[in-house]
Amino acid sequence: MVDHTDPTLAERSSDTIFGAIVRGEVAADIVYENQHCVAFRDVNPQAPTHVLVVPRMPVTGLQEADEWESMLLGVLLRAARKVAEIEGIEESGWRVVINVGEDAGQTVPHLHLHVLGGRPLSWPPG
Repeated sequence: MVDHTDPTLAERSSDTIFGAIVRGEVAADIVYENQHCVAFRDVNPQAPTHVLVVPRMPVTGLQEADEWESMLLGVLLRAARKVAEIEGIEESGWRVVINVGEDAGQTVPHLHLHVLGGRPLSWPPG
């Protein structure tokens, strides 16, 4: 695995709002964090629980995932489960959404997972 404390990572830091949150330059309501990711409340929630899980390592999106990012995706999904536990929605049900590209609604070019729950979620979404 990549050492995320490596100074070269700072050179790769994303210039998005999520990169600024990860670096601590912009305040956010942090729900959970570990060495690989930060989870914080969405400022425009679409459900009672709407938390974004963002990798510390800047990756534009799923379309960019290489072998390391594939392992990172597992870490992000486990973090999403931790968020569901913290938010008390693990038993009632929750959804993870990853938007890829403009047509899917990705507005920030930094990979992120939406953890949604706290109410019945309809299908199909969108």
